[in-house]
Amino acid sequence: MAKMPLNESILEQLRDGTAKFELLSSPAPSISAPSLPAASPLELAGRGGGRLFFARIASSVGRGSPPAAAAAAKKVEHYSVQKVAGDGRCMFRALVKGMAFTKGISLNPREEREDADELRMAVKEIICDSGEERRQYEEALVAITVDESLKRYCQRIDRHDFWGGESELLVISKLCKQPIIVYIPEHEHTRGGWGSGFIPIAEYGSEFRKGSRKGKQREVVKLLYSGRNHYDLLV
Repeated sequence: MAKMPLNESILEQLRDGTAKFELLSSPAPSISAPSLPAASPLELAGRGGGRLFFARIASSVGRGSPPAAAAAAKKVEHYSVQKVAGDGRCMFRALVKGMAFTKGISLNPREEREDADELRMAVKEIICDSGEERRQYEEALVAITVDESLKRYCQRIDRHDFWGGESELLVISKLCKQPIIVYIPEHEHTRGGWGSGFIPIAEYGSEFRKGSRKGKQREVVKLLYSGRNHYDLLV
């Protein structure tokens, strides 16, 4: 039998709950687990030949922990899906649509498209046009340069059909002081393909939930990421 490719193996473990994806505020050693590869695609080279990670795949199964399926079931949440056009801007569209929704504002298609492009260009200005500002977003910069050169990234993000993802969410959450949570459909997580809820897989800008000095919490923008590399909005 052919060996499952590394990426597919990791995704399968994330789906069935035997592994989890961790975002770290600072580099840390990888967590070793017999069922996981020694190095994930997000591995960074550390000093002295060691391996340091800003993001890592780790085992979600420990002694005394509940079964993975039961643990995952506790995370299931239920919302309504607001569809977003799949024109390459979908993540930026979902974000501006969500941020407007939290303020009680409804955007028409033209406003949504223009605001999405403005948000993308705001990320470009920070990462590509200002070295001083770029240094304030080191985590996003590391995530970008793991996969490609900064020069290549800056060429790509200039296009209106640029696909946003982890790096841009790190920038936007901080830039807009906006808490963001990314979910996946429950049926994509379970082996049997059942379930109509949504499971949170990543959170950005949680420090901004407290809001102003008056103590009013900032409402979270909830994004739905599907296996088709598409983002919609959850409300």
